[in-house]
Order: sequence, then structure tokens, then C-alpha cells
Amino acid sequence: MKRKTLATAALLAGLTGLGALPGLALADGGGPEYRHDDRGGHGQHHEDGDDGALFVQTNKAEGNTVKVYDRDDDGRLSPKGEFETGGLGGFTVGAPGDALASQGSLIYHDGLLFAVNAGSNTVTVFRVDGTKLDKLQVVWSHGLLPVSVAVRGDLVYVLNAGGEGSVQGFRLHKDRLSPIEGAHRSLGLHNGNPPAFMTAPAQVEIDPEGEFVLVSTKAANVMFSYEIGRHGELSRHPVISDAGNTPFGFTFDTEDTLLVTESGSNELSRFELEKDGGLDQIGPSVPNGQQAPCWIQRVGDFFFVANAGSSTISSYKVDHDGKLVLVKAVAADTGGGSIDLTASDGFLYVQNAAAGNVQGYEVGKDGSLKLVTEVKGLPKFENGIGMEGIAAS
Repeated sequence: MKRKTLATAALLAGLTGLGALPGLALADGGGPEYRHDDRGGHGQHHEDGDDGALFVQTNKAEGNTVKVYDRDDDGRLSPKGEFETGGLGGFTVGAPGDALASQGSLIYHDGLLFAVNAGSNTVTVFRVDGTKLDKLQVVWSHGLLPVSVAVRGDLVYVLNAGGEGSVQGFRLHKDRLSPIEGAHRSLGLHNGNPPAFMTAPAQVEIDPEGEFVLVSTKAANVMFSYEIGRHGELSRHPVISDAGNTPFGFTFDTEDTLLVTESGSNELSRFELEKDGGLDQIGPSVPNGQQAPCWIQRVGDFFFVANAGSSTISSYKVDHDGKLVLVKAVAADTGGGSIDLTASDGFLYVQNAAAGNVQGYEVGKDGSLKLVTEVKGLPKFENGIGMEGIAAS
């Protein structure tokens, strides 16, 4: 089954007329040749004595912070400190459990940590030294309500969800961000600030070849693909493709194929990224029987999806024939409103917003999940706001 790439001009005209929509949907088979995922520490393994760290963004309205935990060889976590970002947490209107309604709000990349400050329209860059964070820069996101960050090499792109919605590109040089001329693009939305949960865009990402910046939407049911120019600038007009029913989180499983969660229909889909940036669906979408699958994280040959509405984790893989298959509908029952995910060294970490905790699971060779650690006392989702954003070194 394939889905046709939509005409850009016609769809943009429709997007600019979008308002709040009735009905609210809650919100890495993959060959082993591609294992990149910035949130998961690039799949690296740490030497003895350097077990790595876990970072959790509190997204507190009165002052955003990142809590840091040491990870031992068995994946267990112990608190090591809390660091101010210099900005404010934020929220989308009508969020059912995840305040920022996005994937990728906290990103670890080559010794740096990037955190969005949705409430103050800024992004913070930290240098990571083990379990200590050194705040290097707080930079304007060039938009309203930044919710997602993508990093590849020296290019960084930030997704702003408020107002018209936008993408802004930055050049990373000597651990500092500077805006790229010609890398600010409007998404043409007519959102307020803060935007409604359903009409806020969900994620920005750069494809493995470094040729396109992709943005997923929810209510529009499409993916935007902007071609990246020689100096990091973006094409003036994106290719816009049908991406299923309420596309939310996505990750690549090879250099030109990606998996997209469809939170409105409780499915996962696989797409080929065409040479022009359009998406072409590979096979049928695969349901998991859960509610609101929104976030996706790769660990080895398995892809784990967080189902916020049912507080569960589902597991998928791509078989040798390139067919996307559901391994287990409920690989874990977290019991607390599962949202964002990260992974490193064969461990999967799940952020549970309703419960105010993070759980760590050891991933078996068959994709099974064994609970090995849990940290409590994190900001629960209450009154429309709560923690969101998790990454690992």
C-alpha cells in the first residue's frame, strides 16, 4: 500500500485554515546497518568506570531544569544533581498527559545536551561532563514554543509549535549555536500561542544522509520535508506527504526508510524517503491494540513505542523480508502514562508523566523488557503541565 505525495500549494492553503479540530487523539524492521538515534547516545557502549548518564527535563513553568542520574553497568539509576536551563517550561492547550506534545525536546549529541525552554522561546546548550552539566548558551529559538530539536554534525534545527509554527536552522561551532540565513521556514499554521495539543507539530528530524529536514504534524496528517542546502539553508517550499492518521514520533531504520507512529489509529507505519523528499508507504500500517502510540525508540533490531493512553510499551521489528511486524503488543505495563523514551547500552528508559517517574528496562535478545530501575519524585503531569524530555549518554 502506498500513499500519494500531496500537492504542496493546495495543502498549504488548507493548513493555514486549520483551527482546533473536534476529537482529541492522545498522543528507532530495521536492518542493523543504521543505528543512529541522538536521544539514545548513538548506540554507544561505555567503558568500565564510565557508565554514562540519564537526563530528564522537568519542564517546570517557574524555571526549567534538567535532572541528571548516573547509570551503572546494570542500568540502575542514582541521582546526581539538578541543573537550571535558564529558561521556562511550557505547555500546549488541552494536552492529555504530555505537556509539549512532541518527541525530541531533550537531545544528547557528542558531549552536548540541547534542551528546549518552551515557555521562554529559547534553547539551552549544555556541555556534558559525566553527570555534570555546564551551561554554555541560551539562544532564541526564532519562534514561539520550541518543542523539538534535531542535530546532525554541525547542523541543528529547532521546531517551534506556537503561532504559525516554524523551523529554524543553526550552525554549531565551538559548542555555540548561530542562526543560518535562509533556514527559517514557516509551517503556515494558524495556531495560538500556546497552540492546541492536536494542531501543534510533533517532531523535527534530519535524515541520515543529511539531505532533508522532516517535520511531523498531528491534525494535518502530513509530513513536511525541506531540502537542506549547501550551507544549511532550507528549500523555500517543502514536499508534503500523507503520513497516516495523526503522525507523531518517527525514527529511521535505514538511511532512507523511517517508522512513524500513527497516534490517531494506534498503528505504526514504515515509509521510504524518496529522492525528492516525499514519503512512499511500504506495506500496511501495523496496529498494536493499545491507545495513543506517540513516541518511538530503537534498541538494536527492535523498535519500542510508548502508548500514552494505555500506559504500555509495544515492541516492533522489521523482518528479513522488510516487513514491519508487531513483536509484542504489551512488552511492558508502566502504569503511569508513558511518554518519551531514550536508550543506551541495551537499556530502554521510559518517562511516565502521570506517575512522575522514570523506569529503566533491560532489553533481551528477543526484545523482551525486564524492569531494572525506577526513580520517583519527578514533576507529575498536573493542571496541563508536567515533565517532558529524556536523553542518555
